[in-house]
Amino acid sequence: MPASSTSASPSVSVISKALKITGQLESTEDIHIEGEVEGDVRGGSVKVGQSARINGTVYGEEVELSGTVNGKIEARKVVLTSTAHMSGDIVHQDIRIDSGAHVDGHCRPEYGKADGKAHAVQKPAAASGSSFGSAKPAEVRSIA
Repeated sequence: MPASSTSASPSVSVISKALKITGQLESTEDIHIEGEVEGDVRGGSVKVGQSARINGTVYGEEVELSGTVNGKIEARKVVLTSTAHMSGDIVHQDIRIDSGAHVDGHCRPEYGKADGKAHAVQKPAAASGSSFGSAKPAEVRSIA
C-alpha cells in the first residue's frame, strides 16, 4: 500500500518572493505564493502570502489571501486575513473576512452552482443569465 504515505502529507509548491511568473500556474496539489504572478492560479489549496501579488483569477477548494489579488477568487472556502487586499469579485461557499482586510468588489455565495460539481468553477458561461440565483450579492468596501 504505497499510496497511503502520499495521502498523509500533500505536496506544496512554493513560489518564493524572488520569483515572478507570467502565465497560468496550475497544480493538482497545494500552492503557496510569496512572489508575483501575472495570470491565473489554480490549485487544491492556494495560500497567497503577505508579500505576494496576483493579477488574475485564483481558483481552488480553499484560498487564503494575506497579500494582494487584482482579479477574482473562486473557491469553496475563502479566508481574507487582516493584511489582504482584494480588488475584484469573490465567488465562494464559505467566507471569512478578518478585520483590516481590504475588499473592493462583490462577494457572491455561488461557488459550484453553475455546473453542479464540487470542483472550482471553470469559467462562468456568458449566456447563462440564471447564474446569479435569488441571493443578492454583497458589496464590501473598506477604507484603509
